[in-house]
Amino acid sequence: MILVITFVLQVNKKYGPGVLVPLLLGKYREPKEEERIFMFMDLKSSTTIAEELGHIRYSSFIRDSFTDINQMLNLYNAEVYQYVGDEIVISWKVNEKMENMSCVQFFFACEEQFLNRSEYYIKKYDLVPCFKAGLHLGKVTAVEIGEIKRDIAYHGDTLNTAARIQGMCNQYDKKILISASFTEVTKWNDLFKIEELGMIMLKGKKLPVGILSVEQV
Repeated sequence: MILVITFVLQVNKKYGPGVLVPLLLGKYREPKEEERIFMFMDLKSSTTIAEELGHIRYSSFIRDSFTDINQMLNLYNAEVYQYVGDEIVISWKVNEKMENMSCVQFFFACEEQFLNRSEYYIKKYDLVPCFKAGLHLGKVTAVEIGEIKRDIAYHGDTLNTAARIQGMCNQYDKKILISASFTEVTKWNDLFKIEELGMIMLKGKKLPVGILSVEQV
């Protein structure tokens, strides 16, 4: 039993909770369509920080930052899809019980976590992590890939759009940008203020996408 429990825990750490059973049952051996929310979170000023810290301390800084972000996952029913360099991709499966506001709250909860641990970061790195994010909702295809190293991959324009939206944060000097399609299925409350930035032509897109910024009140 100890070996089984240890195995399940290690698989959950490797792939994330809820992935082991679908892999064993072959749920995603054939492509499946799902509706998901994706958030691309990227470290601000990463090039400058890497030059200041050096690659060893920078890797440690990224590890600590991602660890703090991971502390917020269960509280907001979030899943880690990928780690790509200094970027982390978060995902939520859309369903009737889903509270879309939790996706936005997750980002600001991560910010608060960094602030609560600011003394640690300043003491060790002389700076506190600051991330920017792009969020989008839409249909994707989920499929099991790989033989030597198996994983569940998501494909579709939803991911590309979310990544492009995140890439606009610097241009508009905003921490988090969201798509208009996400706001259409979200009930906003007094905790956040949203500002319409208009229809933006994103790189690689044929049609403009409505983008809004979000700030805490």
